[in-house]
Parts: sequence; C-alpha cells; structure tokens
Amino acid sequence: MEPGKALEILQDLSDGIDPHTGEIFPSDSPYQHPDTVRALFKAINALARIQERSKREKALPENAGKPWNAEADALLAQQFDSGVSFKELSKDHKRTDGAIKARLIKLGKMSPIGDVKPRSL
Repeated sequence: MEPGKALEILQDLSDGIDPHTGEIFPSDSPYQHPDTVRALFKAINALARIQERSKREKALPENAGKPWNAEADALLAQQFDSGVSFKELSKDHKRTDGAIKARLIKLGKMSPIGDVKPRSL
C-alpha cells in the first residue's frame, strides 16, 4: 500500500469516517474513543514524517553520503584549483554543495570559516 493511501485511510478513521463507505462511525464506535483518535493522529504524524524523509532522500544527489576515494579527491582538488564553480563541482561529483565544501576543507583547499585558500598555480 502506498503511504499516501495509508495516510488517507488513517485521516478518515481519525475523523470518525469509515474510509470504505464514507459513513460516520456511531458515537460508541472504538474509532470515536479519544484514545483511539489520539493514537491515529500519532500514526498519521509518524507516517507523514517517514514520507517527508523519503522525499528528501530521493531529492539528494546520487553520491550523497557515500565515502570519497583518492581518485575523486584528486579530481575535486584539480577542478577547484582550475576555478570550477561549486555548482559545477556538485554536479560533476553528484554531491551536495555542503559535501563539496566540507571535502575541500578536509583537503586543505578552504578554511573552515569559508575563506578560500590561495589556489596553486
């Protein structure tokens, strides 16, 4: 079941509505009990957070979170020294701007406060 469909069902239940028939549950229904409604709201919030996290992860570049290797480090340093923009570096290495900047700091090409060190000629 898709998370979106599960959220719709949980929302209907928390609103006191049968998700299959659209009928309102009677007042003595377990779905109308305050503890049940609170539990449903907690489930809705948890599922919504999972869905948001999944969207964020899908939006990340392909290499986000993956370890760097010596070859990628050498290429990054060479490109940076050649004046390639952060945007292009991020695109070429399939990483976030933050990952590129952090790696350049680790490679000694930038200082931690964001100042670019002199490029080698």
